[in-house]
Amino acid sequence: MDRLDAMRLFTRIVERRSFTLAAHDTGLPRSTVTHAMQDMEARLGVKLLQRTTRVVRPTLDGEAYYRRCLSILDDVEEAEGAFSGAQPKGLLRVEVQGTLARHFLLPGLPDFFRRYPGIELSMSESDRWIDLVQEGVDCALRWGRLRDSDLAARPVAMLERLTCATPGYLARHGTPSGIDSLAGHRVVGLRSITTGELAPLEFHCDGEVRTVSLPSTLSVTGTESYLAGIRLGLGLAQVPRFHVDSDLKSGALVAVLPAFPPPSAPVSLLYPRSRQLSPRVRVFLDWAAREFAARTGAP
Repeated sequence: MDRLDAMRLFTRIVERRSFTLAAHDTGLPRSTVTHAMQDMEARLGVKLLQRTTRVVRPTLDGEAYYRRCLSILDDVEEAEGAFSGAQPKGLLRVEVQGTLARHFLLPGLPDFFRRYPGIELSMSESDRWIDLVQEGVDCALRWGRLRDSDLAARPVAMLERLTCATPGYLARHGTPSGIDSLAGHRVVGLRSITTGELAPLEFHCDGEVRTVSLPSTLSVTGTESYLAGIRLGLGLAQVPRFHVDSDLKSGALVAVLPAFPPPSAPVSLLYPRSRQLSPRVRVFLDWAAREFAARTGAP
């Protein structure tokens, strides 16, 4: 194994905190990974990795060497990509929220692969917040207000949201004429995976955002179950318009309190701030931003 390949392997071990996972990512036997790291430590004359029964962590020397390796590998990839005709290539790991990806990204993937045939895309679905570096993910697609983190964020869209319910639910509970007439209503609750809290209803009113908490007949953590609960008439709900466009057109759902819309939801692509973007990540971010712009009508 040459030194650059050994550096790539070492950075993957540090990021995944595991010899086994690094071996899986790189397609190498675990024994090859172990021997390569032993050879690297012997050549440098320092201990780079601290092994326990559960996790692998870099030593202080290993952390310093990891940062140098990242810089060297980024420079090499950038230099190779600068030559005329060079195409981004390699495995790209992306974490997405499934409904966003299916609506805004998947329809354009055939064109993406025609442009960049050397890129292999591994896409996983989740609504949870993850450590991108430790889990070996290059970038993540998320919607909603972002928490403070060491991730860089590239905004790609603002999704219009609305309050809606089924005609049957409104026939039973009445159609609210204003925010103050929501007493007695119920919601399909969207529960945070992280905190377990239910998201309140939000309304723009007189230049401010008012929040209203109502009891829930059903509370869920997943988007598909949330939409199913709305369509079953189990309560009021607030969703991005793209989720329910066809329901509104068919009359299966009705917009409620249109004069007091909820705030629009930002959509962002997140990636580690500490790492220089590789060519394959950069072209994916640019392509995804264009896809969102084309499908939301943004300039």
